[in-house]
Amino acid sequence: MAKKFECVSCGKNPLSKNEIGITKKLLGLDSKNFFCLDCLANFLEVEPQDILDKIEEFKNEGCKLFE
Repeated sequence: MAKKFECVSCGKNPLSKNEIGITKKLLGLDSKNFFCLDCLANFLEVEPQDILDKIEEFKNEGCKLFE
């Protein structure tokens, strides 16, 4: 069974594979703390749609961190 992670900011649980993947991609592969989409956008001072767009871009590039 896959380990479930929660958002370090708001406590959302469980986080999706994409939320875990984008945290690792943007904050470092060795990240131990993960954010939900909205909290990550707030942390990075961008819009949630910007992060969704990056996820799609990384998926199209074949990045294995995303579904």
